[in-house]
Amino acid sequence: MISYLEGTAIAKNEKSAIILVNGVGYKVFFSVGDLNTIALTGGTVKAFTHLQVREDALELYGFLNRSALELFELFITISGIGPKVAMAIVSTESPSVLAGAIAREDVKFLTKVSGVGLKSAQKIVLELHEKIAKVSFAVHDAGASVDADAIDALVALGWNVRDAREALKNIPKEIDRTDLRIREALKKLGK
Repeated sequence: MISYLEGTAIAKNEKSAIILVNGVGYKVFFSVGDLNTIALTGGTVKAFTHLQVREDALELYGFLNRSALELFELFITISGIGPKVAMAIVSTESPSVLAGAIAREDVKFLTKVSGVGLKSAQKIVLELHEKIAKVSFAVHDAGASVDADAIDALVALGWNVRDAREALKNIPKEIDRTDLRIREALKKLGK
């Protein structure tokens, strides 16, 4: 089982990177956020990995922090949630915020992820609600969906969920009114 890689990124695209380790290149699927962090300038990439064994392929899924891997591995234990959907879920928010949403049974938050419908979100909450209490990282139990209305508004205006969430992350918490947060997010998205 390949659980960890340390090497140099020699190529990447929108879904994966090739990590060179002792002359061997490993194709590793990463989240969008992790791929943006990985540089092709010769820096060392340290990735915790999950090896997915299928009938016709061996696929490596990589994470720059261990808590994301831990959460990913919880998601793929659920029937109907494969590694690609689990990666999409882990890509949306930090592991602590996602775990907090599951702990609070915030189905609406989970349905904002591409590929996760209402039934899948309910299944995730049902199956992981008790397991989340046992994770090794801190669970952010404050309202992860504080910006849910703002995200809904930005999506209605034509932005995708990931861009809307990213824009709202960079807005100071002192701006707490939804309409003001939307206005600030639109300024950031318009650049």
